[in-house]
Amino acid sequence: MPTVEQLLDVRRDPHSGELLARGGDLAAHSILQRTGFVAVVRVHETYHRAPTGLAKDDEDRLGTEAVARLRTAGYHIDCDDAFDTDARPAGYLPLGAGVAHLADLLREATTTAEAADVLTEVTAAHDGVLAALEDVLLAAAEFHDGLGDAADPHIAQRLRHLADHHLRAVRTDLACTRDALADHPGRSTCTEQVPAGEPERSAVCACPPPPGGVPPAPPDVAAVLRR
Repeated sequence: MPTVEQLLDVRRDPHSGELLARGGDLAAHSILQRTGFVAVVRVHETYHRAPTGLAKDDEDRLGTEAVARLRTAGYHIDCDDAFDTDARPAGYLPLGAGVAHLADLLREATTTAEAADVLTEVTAAHDGVLAALEDVLLAAAEFHDGLGDAADPHIAQRLRHLADHHLRAVRTDLACTRDALADHPGRSTCTEQVPAGEPERSAVCACPPPPGGVPPAPPDVAAVLRR
Protein backbone atom coordinates (compact mmCIF):
# COMPACT_ATOMS: atom_id res chain seq x y z
CA MET A 1 0.00 0.00 0.00
CA PRO A 2 1.50 3.38 -0.92
CA THR A 3 2.52 5.65 1.94
CA VAL A 4 1.32 9.23 2.38
CA GLU A 5 4.63 10.46 0.98
CA GLN A 6 3.98 8.55 -2.27
CA LEU A 7 0.53 10.07 -2.91
CA LEU A 8 0.06 13.31 -4.87
CA ASP A 9 -2.79 15.25 -6.44
CA VAL A 10 -2.21 17.22 -9.64
CA ARG A 11 -5.40 19.18 -10.34
CA ARG A 12 -6.91 22.53 -11.10
CA ASP A 13 -8.34 24.16 -7.99
CA PRO A 14 -12.15 24.14 -8.39
CA HIS A 15 -12.45 27.70 -7.05
CA SER A 16 -9.47 29.57 -8.47
CA GLY A 17 -8.73 27.44 -11.53
CA GLU A 18 -5.03 27.33 -10.55
CA LEU A 19 -2.98 24.27 -11.50
CA LEU A 20 -1.78 22.86 -8.15
CA ALA A 21 0.22 19.81 -7.06
CA ARG A 22 -0.19 18.66 -3.46
CA GLY A 23 1.42 15.93 -1.39
CA GLY A 24 4.61 13.95 -1.80
CA ASP A 25 7.99 14.02 -0.10
CA LEU A 26 11.08 16.12 -0.79
CA ALA A 27 12.07 13.95 -3.74
CA ALA A 28 8.65 14.51 -5.33
CA HIS A 29 8.98 18.24 -4.66
CA SER A 30 12.29 18.21 -6.52
CA ILE A 31 10.66 16.55 -9.52
CA LEU A 32 7.89 19.16 -9.53
CA GLN A 33 10.40 22.00 -9.34
CA ARG A 34 12.46 20.54 -12.19
CA THR A 35 9.28 20.21 -14.23
CA GLY A 36 8.64 23.93 -13.79
CA PHE A 37 6.33 24.24 -10.78
CA VAL A 38 6.81 26.92 -8.11
CA ALA A 39 6.88 25.91 -4.43
CA VAL A 40 4.42 27.59 -2.04
CA VAL A 41 5.55 27.19 1.57
CA ARG A 42 2.90 27.53 4.25
CA VAL A 43 3.03 26.87 7.99
CA HIS A 44 1.45 23.42 7.77
CA GLU A 45 1.97 22.53 4.13
CA THR A 46 4.19 22.92 1.10
CA TYR A 47 2.46 22.62 -2.25
CA HIS A 48 3.31 23.64 -5.81
CA ARG A 49 1.62 25.83 -8.41
CA ALA A 50 2.16 26.62 -12.07
CA PRO A 51 4.17 29.77 -12.81
CA THR A 52 2.13 32.92 -13.32
CA GLY A 53 1.30 34.03 -16.83
CA LEU A 54 1.12 30.62 -18.51
CA ALA A 55 -1.57 29.99 -21.12
CA LYS A 56 -3.99 27.16 -20.38
CA ASP A 57 -2.43 24.90 -23.04
CA ASP A 58 1.00 25.43 -21.49
CA GLU A 59 -0.36 24.64 -18.04
CA ASP A 60 -1.93 21.44 -19.40
CA ARG A 61 1.44 20.41 -20.83
CA LEU A 62 3.10 21.24 -17.50
CA GLY A 63 0.60 19.15 -15.53
CA THR A 64 0.90 16.22 -17.95
CA GLU A 65 4.68 16.26 -17.80
CA ALA A 66 4.61 16.38 -14.00
CA VAL A 67 2.28 13.36 -13.83
CA ALA A 68 4.52 11.42 -16.25
CA ARG A 69 7.72 12.19 -14.35
CA LEU A 70 6.21 11.45 -10.94
CA ARG A 71 4.75 8.12 -12.08
CA THR A 72 8.09 7.19 -13.64
CA ALA A 73 9.65 7.75 -10.20
CA GLY A 74 7.08 5.44 -8.58
CA TYR A 75 4.61 7.93 -7.11
CA HIS A 76 0.86 7.36 -7.11
CA ILE A 77 -0.91 10.28 -8.75
CA ASP A 78 -4.53 11.35 -8.71
CA CYS A 79 -5.05 13.93 -11.44
CA ASP A 80 -7.53 15.64 -13.71
CA ASP A 81 -8.28 13.80 -16.94
CA ALA A 82 -6.46 16.53 -18.87
CA PHE A 83 -3.17 15.56 -17.20
CA ASP A 84 -3.53 11.77 -17.31
CA THR A 85 -0.86 10.10 -19.44
CA ASP A 86 0.81 6.76 -20.06
CA ALA A 87 4.10 8.43 -20.98
CA ARG A 88 7.11 7.43 -18.89
CA PRO A 89 10.08 9.67 -19.68
CA ALA A 90 13.59 8.37 -19.10
CA GLY A 91 15.01 9.23 -15.69
CA TYR A 92 18.39 10.78 -15.05
CA LEU A 93 20.65 11.53 -12.12
CA PRO A 94 20.44 15.20 -11.13
CA LEU A 95 23.66 17.18 -10.73
CA GLY A 96 23.22 17.24 -6.97
CA ALA A 97 23.61 13.44 -6.83
CA GLY A 98 27.34 13.78 -7.47
CA VAL A 99 27.71 16.19 -4.58
CA ALA A 100 25.54 14.00 -2.33
CA HIS A 101 27.91 11.10 -3.09
CA LEU A 102 30.64 13.04 -1.31
CA ALA A 103 28.65 12.66 1.92
CA ASP A 104 28.58 8.89 1.38
CA LEU A 105 32.35 8.89 0.89
CA LEU A 106 32.80 10.83 4.13
CA ARG A 107 30.67 8.33 6.04
CA GLU A 108 32.73 5.48 4.60
CA ALA A 109 36.10 7.12 5.31
CA THR A 110 38.28 5.26 7.80
CA THR A 111 41.24 7.66 7.90
CA THR A 112 41.58 11.42 8.16
CA ALA A 113 43.46 11.39 4.85
CA GLU A 114 40.41 9.92 3.11
CA ALA A 115 38.13 12.50 4.74
CA ALA A 116 40.50 15.31 3.74
CA ASP A 117 40.47 14.09 0.14
CA VAL A 118 36.66 14.31 0.05
CA LEU A 119 36.59 17.81 1.56
CA THR A 120 39.20 18.89 -0.97
CA GLU A 121 36.62 18.31 -3.71
CA VAL A 122 34.30 20.68 -1.84
CA THR A 123 36.79 23.41 -0.98
CA ALA A 124 39.28 23.39 -3.90
CA ALA A 125 39.98 27.02 -4.79
CA HIS A 126 39.51 26.80 -8.56
CA ASP A 127 37.09 23.98 -9.31
CA GLY A 128 35.67 22.81 -5.97
CA VAL A 129 31.95 22.51 -5.26
CA LEU A 130 31.80 25.77 -3.30
CA ALA A 131 33.78 27.66 -5.95
CA ALA A 132 31.25 26.49 -8.53
CA LEU A 133 28.38 27.54 -6.27
CA GLU A 134 29.92 31.00 -5.92
CA ASP A 135 30.08 31.25 -9.72
CA VAL A 136 26.39 30.30 -9.94
CA LEU A 137 25.44 33.05 -7.47
CA LEU A 138 27.44 35.67 -9.35
CA ALA A 139 25.99 34.55 -12.68
CA ALA A 140 22.46 34.81 -11.24
CA ALA A 141 23.32 38.33 -10.04
CA GLU A 142 24.51 39.28 -13.52
CA PHE A 143 21.30 37.90 -14.98
CA HIS A 144 19.21 40.11 -12.69
CA ASP A 145 21.27 43.13 -13.72
CA GLY A 146 19.71 42.83 -17.16
CA LEU A 147 16.07 42.60 -16.03
CA GLY A 148 13.81 45.60 -15.89
CA ASP A 149 11.84 45.36 -12.62
CA ALA A 150 12.59 47.80 -9.82
CA ALA A 151 13.43 44.97 -7.39
CA ASP A 152 15.96 43.29 -9.70
CA PRO A 153 19.02 45.42 -8.75
CA HIS A 154 18.33 44.66 -5.08
CA ILE A 155 18.10 40.93 -5.81
CA ALA A 156 21.41 41.11 -7.69
CA GLN A 157 23.01 42.93 -4.77
CA ARG A 158 21.68 40.31 -2.32
CA LEU A 159 23.05 37.46 -4.42
CA ARG A 160 26.50 39.09 -4.50
CA HIS A 161 26.31 39.58 -0.73
CA LEU A 162 25.58 35.87 -0.28
CA ALA A 163 28.61 34.97 -2.42
CA ASP A 164 30.97 37.54 -0.86
CA HIS A 165 30.06 37.00 2.80
CA HIS A 166 27.95 33.97 3.73
CA LEU A 167 29.37 31.52 1.20
CA ARG A 168 32.91 32.78 1.75
CA ALA A 169 32.54 32.16 5.50
CA VAL A 170 31.39 28.58 4.87
CA ARG A 171 34.18 28.02 2.37
CA THR A 172 36.86 29.41 4.73
CA ASP A 173 35.73 27.36 7.73
CA LEU A 174 35.40 24.16 5.72
CA ALA A 175 38.82 24.69 4.12
CA CYS A 176 40.31 25.04 7.61
CA THR A 177 38.60 21.80 8.60
CA ARG A 178 40.03 20.10 5.53
CA ASP A 179 43.55 21.37 6.32
CA ALA A 180 43.27 20.22 9.94
CA LEU A 181 42.31 16.74 8.75
CA ALA A 182 45.22 16.70 6.30
CA ASP A 183 47.61 17.45 9.21
CA HIS A 184 45.90 15.06 11.63
CA PRO A 185 47.85 11.91 12.57
CA GLY A 186 44.98 9.86 11.23
CA ARG A 187 42.24 7.54 12.34
CA SER A 188 42.94 3.93 11.43
CA THR A 189 40.49 1.12 10.99
CA CYS A 190 39.34 -0.39 14.30
CA THR A 191 41.27 -3.53 15.35
CA GLU A 192 38.57 -4.52 17.87
CA GLN A 193 41.26 -4.67 20.56
CA VAL A 194 41.10 -3.15 24.04
CA PRO A 195 44.08 -0.82 24.68
CA ALA A 196 46.86 -2.44 26.74
CA GLY A 197 46.72 0.33 29.35
CA GLU A 198 43.00 -0.05 30.04
CA PRO A 199 42.65 -0.57 33.85
CA GLU A 200 39.12 -2.03 33.76
CA ARG A 201 39.13 -5.80 33.27
CA SER A 202 35.58 -5.71 31.87
CA ALA A 203 36.42 -3.16 29.15
CA VAL A 204 35.58 -4.01 25.57
CA CYS A 205 36.20 -2.23 22.29
CA ALA A 206 34.14 0.98 22.28
CA CYS A 207 33.57 1.03 18.53
CA PRO A 208 30.03 0.26 17.34
CA PRO A 209 29.54 -3.02 15.47
CA PRO A 210 29.78 -2.80 11.69
CA PRO A 211 26.43 -2.25 9.96
CA GLY A 212 24.57 -5.26 8.73
CA GLY A 213 26.38 -7.70 11.00
CA VAL A 214 24.62 -10.89 12.03
CA PRO A 215 24.28 -11.18 15.84
CA PRO A 216 25.75 -14.36 17.34
CA ALA A 217 23.38 -17.18 18.14
CA PRO A 218 22.32 -17.44 21.82
CA PRO A 219 24.00 -20.19 23.86
CA ASP A 220 22.35 -23.56 24.27
CA VAL A 221 20.81 -23.25 27.76
CA ALA A 222 20.47 -27.01 28.20
CA ALA A 223 24.14 -27.56 27.38
CA VAL A 224 25.17 -24.90 29.87
CA LEU A 225 23.10 -26.48 32.67
CA ARG A 226 24.65 -29.91 32.03
CA ARG A 227 28.15 -28.55 32.75
